[in-house]
Amino acid sequence: MPDTVAALYVLDGGPYFGIDGVDPWPESRDARLYAGPWPVVAHPPCERWGNYWNGGPSAKVKRKLGDDGGCFAAALHAVRTYGGVLEHPANSRAWQWFGMNRPPITGGWVNADFEGGWTCCVAQGSYGHRAEKMTWLYANGVVDLPALRWGRTPGRCALDDEYARGRDPAYVAKVGIIQRMSKRQRAESPTEFRDLLLSIARSAHA
Repeated sequence: MPDTVAALYVLDGGPYFGIDGVDPWPESRDARLYAGPWPVVAHPPCERWGNYWNGGPSAKVKRKLGDDGGCFAAALHAVRTYGGVLEHPANSRAWQWFGMNRPPITGGWVNADFEGGWTCCVAQGSYGHRAEKMTWLYANGVVDLPALRWGRTPGRCALDDEYARGRDPAYVAKVGIIQRMSKRQRAESPTEFRDLLLSIARSAHA
């Protein structure tokens, strides 16, 4: 079992920093350049793959779908080459773009591709995130894929709801949580989820 994991595309000074056996790659290190040898946990940027991939209705400059500078492609290559796991928001258009199967929202690992990959859908709200934050995982080279806390997270808002209704007091009272989160708070992985991803990567073939 590998002792070290490379954490790619992570927030500078975020939850992957200061941990023994974790080599963090924030934006300043350019994770596209990662060349092994450790298995990886990859969090490639999602802005160009989600619902607002073109920048949204108020954007002054429209972007192209998948225009992320090759970050997702490099992250996928790293997971397939060195083993580990990649996470992206549920319904990421990157799955179809790179020919991967969509996982069921109800949970469970399913075959992702012809490269030995497996994919699933899991709620980060089940692991401590203040929002439900439905997430797709892609794993490759992992010896034992773990059973996760499958399904939706009752009592947690969806991140899309925060954009649309984050200032609606009635909605906040209905779901019973504080919805107003900064961009960094929405992006950061909760500690328990981070540890889960690290454990998946550490079980990858050396």
